[in-house]
Amino acid sequence: MTALIENPADLEAEEQKHVEETNELVLDGGFSVRKSVSNDGFVTPEINSYGHTFRDYNVGERQKIVEEFYRTQHINQTYDFVKRMREEYSKLNRMEMSVWECCELLNEVVDDSDPDLDEPQIQHLLQSAEAIRKDYPDEDWLQLTALIHDLGKVLILPQFGGLPQWAVVGDTFPLGCAFDEANIHHKYFKENPDFNNPAYSTKNGIYTEGCGLDSVMISWGHDDYMYLVAKGNGTTLPSAGLFIIRYHSFYPLHKEGAYMHLLNDQDKEDLKWLKIFNKYDLYSKSKVLIDVEAAKPYYLSLIEKYFPAKLKW
Repeated sequence: MTALIENPADLEAEEQKHVEETNELVLDGGFSVRKSVSNDGFVTPEINSYGHTFRDYNVGERQKIVEEFYRTQHINQTYDFVKRMREEYSKLNRMEMSVWECCELLNEVVDDSDPDLDEPQIQHLLQSAEAIRKDYPDEDWLQLTALIHDLGKVLILPQFGGLPQWAVVGDTFPLGCAFDEANIHHKYFKENPDFNNPAYSTKNGIYTEGCGLDSVMISWGHDDYMYLVAKGNGTTLPSAGLFIIRYHSFYPLHKEGAYMHLLNDQDKEDLKWLKIFNKYDLYSKSKVLIDVEAAKPYYLSLIEKYFPAKLKW
C-alpha cells in the first residue's frame, strides 16, 4: 500500500484566498502553510532555546564547536569517501530492530553541528512530529516522516560503526561539481581534495542539467543512510516522504536556492513538501519536552502502517 498525498499546489490554490485574512505564513515555494485546522497553528519563533536566532553560526555557546565541525566536514567529505560509505551501508547488515527501538537509541545522541539545541534527539523528533500533527492532522505520512527523519544519526553509535560527527550530521551538499558559496563556512572547502579536481570544478561538474538528485552524489550522513534503510526495507511512504528524509539537511538547496539546475520535475514537486517540513524541523526545537510514553501509541500505529515490524539497518 502506497500513501496518497495531497498536492501542495492544490493547497496553495485553496489557501491563497485566505492568506490576507488569516495572516498565514507564505513559504519560499510561494504557497502558504495550512493553519486553518486550528486557531493556534504552529507559529515560527524568532529565537532558539539559547535566546539567539535560529541557525546563527556566529554567536552562542556552541559557535566554536559548530565551526570546527564544519571545517572538518568540508575537508573530509569527498566524492570517493561518499561512494565508499554508500556501498558499505547499503548492505544493511548492522542489526535488525524496529523503528521505535531506533527512536529510543537516539537518547544517546547529541548533534554537534546544531547551534539551536543540545537535547537528546528523540525530543527533536517528537517535537517536529507533534507540531506537524497539529497543523496537518490528515497527513499522517508527513507526521511519521518527521518522527524518523533523523534516525540515521545512530551512525554515531559504536554498533553502527561509530562514525565521526562530520560523517553523520550537518548540512549536506553535492560532490562531483563545484562547491556553491551558499554552503555554510564555504572557505573550508579549499582544503578538500576535490576542490582542485578539474572534473569537479564547474557548475555542473560530472552531471547534466536537470539530471535529478537521485543521480547526484550528496555528502554522506544520516539523511542518506535513513533513506537507504527506508527504501531497502520496502517502506510505503510516498515519494515526498523519502525526499524529505534524504535531503532535509540539504540547506543550500531548500533554504538558499542553490543547485536548482540539477533537479528534475519530480524533485521540484517533492521540494515543495520539504519546504513545508523544514519549518517544523528547524523551528520546533524547544526546551519544553514531549511526554514520550504518552505519544508512543499513536506513532507506533503509524510505524505499523508504513513499515515492517523489524527493519534491517
